[in-house]
Amino acid sequence: MVDTIMQRAFDPRFGEAWTRGQCLGILAMPGVWLTMAELNGADAGFAMARVAAGEAELLLLACIPEVRRRGVGGALLRSVVNEAQDRTATKVYLEVRRGNDALALYRSNGFVQVGERRAYYRGPANQLFDALTFEKRLV
Repeated sequence: MVDTIMQRAFDPRFGEAWTRGQCLGILAMPGVWLTMAELNGADAGFAMARVAAGEAELLLLACIPEVRRRGVGGALLRSVVNEAQDRTATKVYLEVRRGNDALALYRSNGFVQVGERRAYYRGPANQLFDALTFEKRLV
């Protein structure tokens, strides 16, 4: 499920999709959780996050193209924030490629840019993309 959603959700031009091994390795770590989303009985997206030392990090959020702008991503993001609060996190962080369509979603849900890493991501053709770090305070 996660593999299929990820391959459909992430544009291969940017090399953002994780491998199955990367996902399994992260999921085995303490404090990591996965939330799946369905729409009309079909898999629509997922979010993977973790909590450590009182802070949460959204690791991945993916929605298949057919359900974008229909509330699935927002529901997943709110679920991560709520779970982070339940796990007593005081902040949620995320990192996203500059220009990613999800920037509007993050900003509209109270995330504020707190950092930038120039030329941080490397695409499949060795092109470089900036990473933006966002934070949402929970207390």
